[in-house]
Amino acid sequence: MNNILEVRDLKVTYGGIEAVRGISFDVPEGKVVTLIGANGAGKSSTLRSIVGLEKPAEGTIQLERQELVGLGTESIVTRGITLVPEGRRVFANLTVYENLRMGAYMRKDDLEADLNWVYDLFPRLKERSWQPAGTLSGGEQQMLAIARALMSKPKLIMMDEPSLGLAPIVVQGVFDIIREINRQGVTILLVEQNANMALKAADLAYVMETGKITMSGTGKELAENDEIKAAYLGKSRK
Repeated sequence: MNNILEVRDLKVTYGGIEAVRGISFDVPEGKVVTLIGANGAGKSSTLRSIVGLEKPAEGTIQLERQELVGLGTESIVTRGITLVPEGRRVFANLTVYENLRMGAYMRKDDLEADLNWVYDLFPRLKERSWQPAGTLSGGEQQMLAIARALMSKPKLIMMDEPSLGLAPIVVQGVFDIIREINRQGVTILLVEQNANMALKAADLAYVMETGKITMSGTGKELAENDEIKAAYLGKSRK
């Protein structure tokens, strides 16, 4: 199995404090990979480093064997990685359609086919294409954030807490979309505090604690692990 992304010995520091402490992990092409862990574990810092928003203190990050460390975010996006940030961060005063176009701002080719693709994935966005994004519900804004990221035609889409602040029924819809995007060929790296949903969706999972990866396995293996059940799934050890 080919790895689309390989991270080795990654360290990220803030003012001398290590947020990420020498982690290594792989993202196989065509799979859903999740990082789970408590707040402050270093998950978001890892994603921000991969997309060039944070400069690692040490380590390598390779997309399809090509080094990303030292490149700017725009250059990394053009190589095929995009990030759906925590908190959605849609452009509230722009319409849904304008937000989608912003996701493709570095593309020079025709956008029509991809606009139709994301509208097929998110019919509600098509219905609201001329509505200001700030008037959408939280779930609709999350759909827009994902759709906007897809407009860059990524090989790897990273999502930071896509279920945050959403009602349970909306969370289920978001994860249904994650699975559908993956079925259509996009590799996904998911950071998610809802460990139950994340592990159900994931082919491969890593547990992060205080900046280190402490456990890894298939989503099913970790979901059945007693330590994971007790720590993240709200279930007592037998």
